[in-house]
Amino acid sequence: MKYYLIVGEASGDLHASHLMRSLQKEDPEATFRFFGGDLMTAVGGTRVKHYKELAYMGFVPVLLHLRTIFRNMALCKKDIMQWQPDAVILVDYPGFNLKIAKYLHKNRKNRPAIYYYISPKIWAWKEYRIKNIKRDVDELFSILPFEVPFFEQKHHYPIHYVGNPTADEVRSFLEEGGWRKEEGDFQHVQEKPIIALLAGSRKQEIKDNLPAMLEAVKQFPDYQCVVAGAPGIEDAYYEEFIKGASVEIVHDKTYDLLSRSTAALVTSGTATLETALFNVPQVVCYKTPVPHLIRFAFNHIIKCKYISLVNLIADKEVVQELLADRFSVKNIREELSKILPGQTGREQMLQGYEEIRTALGGTCAPDNAAKLMVPLLEKS
Repeated sequence: MKYYLIVGEASGDLHASHLMRSLQKEDPEATFRFFGGDLMTAVGGTRVKHYKELAYMGFVPVLLHLRTIFRNMALCKKDIMQWQPDAVILVDYPGFNLKIAKYLHKNRKNRPAIYYYISPKIWAWKEYRIKNIKRDVDELFSILPFEVPFFEQKHHYPIHYVGNPTADEVRSFLEEGGWRKEEGDFQHVQEKPIIALLAGSRKQEIKDNLPAMLEAVKQFPDYQCVVAGAPGIEDAYYEEFIKGASVEIVHDKTYDLLSRSTAALVTSGTATLETALFNVPQVVCYKTPVPHLIRFAFNHIIKCKYISLVNLIADKEVVQELLADRFSVKNIREELSKILPGQTGREQMLQGYEEIRTALGGTCAPDNAAKLMVPLLEKS
């Protein structure tokens, strides 16, 4: 069968590439065409556009690139209709993907099945999008256990919880032996315990969060600080903030870094869950503009209590979230000191991590999704 996949960022490229491999196991005749990245390209098929040509973050960048966004949207719609896939698999990236789903739903003649893998986070914001999902998406595959009651009980929309791919990826890394010193990784890192700095995947996030992280860790001279370089962000950009400090940068080795780290400062996102699954105590740091307004929004407008996947899955505060008006060098330093070896906060956090592992389960998310998708297509 023919599968058309659409992703809009690096994490989607990773998860979609694993799903493609799982689909190949269930459907040996599977062929792929996609808006994706290098990892999907390595699996096989035809890449129509790289996700780097799609993703714009923030109001101003989106406004400046509206013509490109509309052009890519039109290309995607036309390409799907010409290729006539059996299924279109949307991976996260809701601003783009839900518009594609709406278009395909309207064009009912020879319409492919519309599957959503890694559902839009409408429980956090834009809950009204549930109407579009109910109308336009045939099957939704969730990777977060707390989404099941949100969709099924609150909105009466049945979904499939297939497990969590991040948990799969960390588990596979550890089962394969993880980092081995003889391979030569981290050859410049000092022989000190490591505090990992994961300051986000986009330049704006790095600019907002990394300077405060670096300032906070100065008070811990017995530790070596290592920055996890984001894909596509060159060292020169980080150097603007590091300015010759004794800090290492490693690229494409986040799991290696976390497997060696004693503690971490993490900007929100999937990285918070990855850090927890490596059993590394962390402080979540997320600077925002107009912090008091953001705090008001969290208290009165935004539907979810937390920003980190760790706390959302646990449904309680396992890790400290220094968001908006709580974000400061002083607070980062204080919270970090509480989770270093020998501190009671460290053991409490590690106990919370164990609850998260239990909640996620131990099954393989892409395999589970593929085992559901292929029979559904065969029946249709």
